[in-house]
Amino acid sequence: MAEMRSSERRVAVCPGSFDPLTVGHVDLVRRAAVIFDRVVVAILVNDEKTPLLTKDERVALAREVFASVPAVEVDTFDGLLVDYVARRGAIAIVRGVRSAADLEYEWPMRLMNHHLRPSIDTVFLPTAAALGHVSSRLVKEVWRLGGEIGDLVPPVVEARLRALRGDPTPAR
Repeated sequence: MAEMRSSERRVAVCPGSFDPLTVGHVDLVRRAAVIFDRVVVAILVNDEKTPLLTKDERVALAREVFASVPAVEVDTFDGLLVDYVARRGAIAIVRGVRSAADLEYEWPMRLMNHHLRPSIDTVFLPTAAALGHVSSRLVKEVWRLGGEIGDLVPPVVEARLRALRGDPTPAR
């Protein structure tokens, strides 16, 4: 293995839609920031999907949530993830896995990404046990049905979602 020069930084990209950003995402990114020198939270822009939150809202919320973590940067991307990762000079893609089903879903993408860009690796981080049930899809479903999501998303995300629904924001 080649020795890393002191001027080189180990950069990783943590991609996703982050629609909405959950406490599981926050945990994953914070843990990745301990392993890597820099973590780019890369918010996918997919014009074929209609997200709950706009790209600009997702970026602003993520920047606010990670403002206190200097090693974390928020950006957007479209197109092939490995092309974006290469442009950023990153060495790894970080993916969280909650279960064997997540790994089964993620593994073929890891193989394809490696096929396309062998120099970029994928790092799987297991989800904290207490957060294994948290996903953006389920949070959106609970929110749409009027359920409480305060312990599933950061406070600023909860406030934004409550505003979308016209609910008053509770004090935390």
